Amino acid sequence: MLVALALILGLAFLPQMWVRGVIKRYETDRPDLPGTGGDFARHILDGMGLQAVRVEETTLGDHYDPQAKAVRLLPAHMRGRSLSAVVIAAHEVGHAMQDATGYGPLQARTRLAKQAQRIETVGSVVMLAAPVLLVLLKSPHLMIAQVLMGVLILGMGVLMHLVTLPVEFDASFRRALPVLKAGNYVGPADMRASRKILTAAAFTYVAAAALSLLDVMRWFRALKP
Repeated sequence: MLVALALILGLAFLPQMWVRGVIKRYETDRPDLPGTGGDFARHILDGMGLQAVRVEETTLGDHYDPQAKAVRLLPAHMRGRSLSAVVIAAHEVGHAMQDATGYGPLQARTRLAKQAQRIETVGSVVMLAAPVLLVLLKSPHLMIAQVLMGVLILGMGVLMHLVTLPVEFDASFRRALPVLKAGNYVGPADMRASRKILTAAAFTYVAAAALSLLDVMRWFRALKP
């Protein structure tokens, strides 16, 4: 039992630790780079005719918002002049390129995210109302419904993260990497590190999926008598 628990915890937290470690390792200031991550994103977007896509700072994690048409970067990557800042900016611009070309898997992920939001909204109402109804109606079935709704919400999160994985690898290696190479934005000496950062950027959602899966397993334990 302890071995299984250790394995689950390892699968949940080790990917996240590795992703953070790789990105942190290459966040050292690089005066030799021509600009910040934000500057780089703007330069690439303009060069591709995507002037309508905004580049914004966020505290919610690096991402591309297909509805707002915005590349959003953490402060360290928006303002930072580091290899991580530039490469992660390229990765998020890769998503903007996917959106501009009507890349099917990105559109599917966007639709799935909307469905997950609806389920989360309905589920939140059910989970908040269930304890009150349990007191009023004294029905244990309501508690089971609450737990099942929790599992459904978290399960949708796991599914969305897993569906996202091919989208992330496409953004990293079919979009961002060729741009970095073609424009000589990253020298040969930094190319190996850039590949590591692009892999870490793609695996961000794997780490999130592992944590969501751990939460699902906790809810399943609540269903046991």
